[in-house]
Formats: sequence, structure tokens, C-alpha cells
Amino acid sequence: MIRKLGWFLILTSLTLPAFAAGKQGSVSGYVRSAEGIPQMGAMVELLSSAFRTFRVFTDENGFYSAAGLLPGVYTIKVTAPTFLSQLKEKVGIRAGGNVTVNLTLTTLFDAIQFTPAKAGSEEDDWKWVLRSVSNRPILHLRNNGTLTAENEDRSYKGTVAFLAGSPSTGYGSTSDMSTGFTLEKSIFSAGTVALQGNVGYGSGSPATVLRASYSHKLMNGSEPQVAFTLRRLPAPDFDGKNALQALSMTSSDNMILGDILELKFGSELQTIQFMGHLTAFRPFGSVGLHLSPNTVIEYGYATDRPNTRMEKGFDSAPADLSESGPHVSVAGYTPSLERSQHQEVSLSRRMGKNSIQLAAYNDHVKTPALSGVGTVSAEDGNALPDLYSETFTYQGKDLDTQGVRVVVQRKISSNLTATLDYEFGGVLALNDSQDATLEDASSRMVLRNRHSVAGKASGTIPVSKTHWSASYRWVDGPALTPVDMFNASPGQADPFLNIFFRQPIPRTGFLPGHMDAVIDLRNLLAQGYIPVMGNDGQTVYLVQSARAVRGGLAFTF
Repeated sequence: MIRKLGWFLILTSLTLPAFAAGKQGSVSGYVRSAEGIPQMGAMVELLSSAFRTFRVFTDENGFYSAAGLLPGVYTIKVTAPTFLSQLKEKVGIRAGGNVTVNLTLTTLFDAIQFTPAKAGSEEDDWKWVLRSVSNRPILHLRNNGTLTAENEDRSYKGTVAFLAGSPSTGYGSTSDMSTGFTLEKSIFSAGTVALQGNVGYGSGSPATVLRASYSHKLMNGSEPQVAFTLRRLPAPDFDGKNALQALSMTSSDNMILGDILELKFGSELQTIQFMGHLTAFRPFGSVGLHLSPNTVIEYGYATDRPNTRMEKGFDSAPADLSESGPHVSVAGYTPSLERSQHQEVSLSRRMGKNSIQLAAYNDHVKTPALSGVGTVSAEDGNALPDLYSETFTYQGKDLDTQGVRVVVQRKISSNLTATLDYEFGGVLALNDSQDATLEDASSRMVLRNRHSVAGKASGTIPVSKTHWSASYRWVDGPALTPVDMFNASPGQADPFLNIFFRQPIPRTGFLPGHMDAVIDLRNLLAQGYIPVMGNDGQTVYLVQSARAVRGGLAFTF
């Protein structure tokens, strides 16, 4: 009897696992947008701890069902064109059971463009750790991580900004009175067409910038983009006969390999008509290797200065394209384009509320376009004065340098973030600035190593919702160019004292969207001015950054 009972227990222990395995589970549910609209054709993936993947698609009602699943813990991911990928982790499936999991999709653009600012700055999150868009959370959305759903009826999105004051960056600045605009429309389910521009006011042909682009989001997470930019800048003292006309075509893409390697690459082709014909081909790219969710090593290559308008908080007036180039200067009536090669290796790590970046770079800049302040004439053929501000562009000596950068950032509270940036590298400086003239300043330029420290604070005032940013960059000696002029990290700050405010204005019943007042102050104390004698005997100055005061209103619809 005991022997028979033993054989029964053995057979039972052998057949129970097979019986349990035969009773497989299933998962089903609906995929909708935040407005409750069913999403047909959304891809639902179920990933198990055994690295097995099951993939199904939703029907016309947004319904999906996956059967034949072994018992265990699963992660459910849903992706659809124009929407952010959504994850549902730790979904337990029992033998013979059915689990209902409904998923809601949200969009990225409306989360950034139309959500009212929460407490804290949009620059608070640690932006330089790259994340895979396929199955990792995006770091830089909102301080509390929330998203706002896209309105299906709002197929057009736009901004109109009225700005007063020139950025005072030398020749190529936007007009002192201008209207910037941007318009975006979603097409072909996963594509976006955008038109941006900045049109100045004044007699003749004022400065004008137009940019058209098309991007398409693919199922693998990449988003190729192509853009065309047209610029027209009137040349001084030539009655507009030698106005600068530039056309550039930019193409870019990104790619994620194995969820640990992220590639970003592209190129820009510039063709310029200005006292002759100039062309330039500018490739760029970066490779990021994720050692862990909070650690990344990145190599970057660039052939033009970075456009940091969005990093400085200018998202209320995104159509201001004054930093998009081209950087043109003249010497002896011969125009030249600034040509650069920048290479950088960085290690970034986040530790709780603290983030740190270590970087080393190598720069080669040929015929750099330097900024100056004062009234000069274009008749001598060695400077390009700006029509809208008392600034000009001057051609400097070639710059070859190496340097290092350390950035430390801490999120003090939900409303305040502090950043400290240290840089060491070479700059252009005058060997003997005494009795220097604008005519011989280029021949007196030498390479000098400089230390630079910048402190930056940014945040949001909770009651008024005022977004603000203040920074100060110190350099340990005279310099004509910034230390680490290609810095695009969260520690980037213009030289000396800079303040920015963006104040939301309460809505009125007759205006759609929302309105912001913008104030931008650069080098408020007018520091770093190096005097030289102009050709007419008047004193002018070569500067890293000229003082500029700008302000205006931006309407977002």
C-alpha cells in the first residue's frame, strides 16, 4: 500500500507541472488616446523575464488580445505613430487566468509646448543622459513627470512673437524690431511639417529668415528630418547690392542599437552669395554608450557652433534664428566663412538630485567671426557693421586649442536648480592691446589659456509662474573668444551677467492659446570690452559678448 502511494505521489509531481504549463494565460485590453479615441494598428509587445517577446496589434476598436502566455511576470509596451511609447511593468499572469490591461497613449509635443509650467525650471532635469525612446522613460519632460494628452482636433500648432531689441551679435543679427513665427502640422500620421521665420521691419529689405522642415517618426524610434533655411541680410554701405543671401539644407537622423548605443548624425550644406560665392559642408554627429541607466559616455563631432537658443529658455519665441549662422567676416574686401572642427568626449552620471559631467575637447576654428561694439565703416573692407545695433563682425586669427570641462548640477527643490561649470582652454587675446588698431588687431592676436567659472540658477516662481534664469561667467583674463565656445552642456552660459524672464499672462476670453512676456538681458554690466582704435580715430571694442536688451510678447496657439 505504501509503495503504491509513493508511486502515486511521484506521478502526481511529474504531471502537475505539465498540467499547469498546459493551462496558459492571456492578456487583453484597449489602447486609446487620452481623449478616449481607440487607436487602431498600435503595436503591443509583451516582454517576459525569459527574454521572450510576444507581439500583437490592435483592431479597429483599439482592442488587443494575446493568448498562450506562460505564467510569469511581464512588461507590456505599446507604440503607435505620433505617440510616446508607454510601458506597463510587473504584470503578473497566472496559469489559466486572463488579465485586462487598458493603456492610454500621450504625445510628446503637447507635453512640452502646451502644458502650463509646473514648479521648477524646464532645465531642471538632467538633460545630458541619453535615453532610448523605445523602452526607457524620457528624462526631460516635466518636473513632475506628467504629460498632457494631445487634442486630436488640434492639427495645427503655432507661435507668433513680437520682439524689440537686437541680440547685438554683430553682422547677421535679427532686426531691432521683428516678428517671429512658427507653424507645425502633423501629416501622414507620423510626419510633421514645420515653417519658421523671423521678419524684421525697416526701410529697404530688412533681415529675413525662413526655415521649412519635415520630420517623420519611424516605428523603431528614429526620426529623420530634412530642413531648408533661407536667410537674407542687407549689407551696409552698399545700397543692398551685396546683400547676403544664404540657402542651407540640413538632414539629420538618429538610431538606437541594442538599447545601449544611441547614434545621432547629420550634415548641413550651405551656399552663400555675398561679394562672391561661398559654400560649406558641415557634418555633425554623436555616439552615446549607456553603461547604466544613469551613466553614459558620449563622443561628439561638430563643424559649426551650437544653436543654444532653446537651451537658454527661448522656447516662447522659437522662431528667433539669429544663432543659425552663417558666421561671415571680411578681410581686405574678401569674405570668409568661419570653419570649425570640434571633437569632444564626455562622461556623465546622475546620482539622485546631483548630476556631474566630465569632458575633454579639441577645437580647430579657421577665420573665426569675432564680435565688436562701436561704429565702424565697411569701406575699408575689414569689418562688417550691423545695421540694427552698434556692433560689427571682425575676422580673427585661426584658433587651435584643447580643453576640459566639469559641470555639476543639483536640483535644490522643485522650483530651483543650480549649476556650476568650470572650463579650461585656449582663447584668442591681444598680445599688446595698448595702441592697438582695428587694422592690425588680427596680427596681434595670440593663443592664451584661460580659466572660466560659471554659476547658473533657474527656476519658476510658484505663484506667478514666472520662469527665470540668471547666470554669471567669470574669465581670469582678457579674451576675445569664450572658453569652450562649443559648449552645449547644461552648464553652458554666456560670458558675464545674463538674466532671462518669461512671464505667462492670464488668458482672456477672446484670445486662444496662451501669451508670454519675454525679457532677455545679456552681459548686463558690459564687461569684457577690449578697446582698439577704429580707422576713423574713434575707439571701438572687441568683445566676447555684447550687452543686449530684448523683450516682447509671444502668443502660442
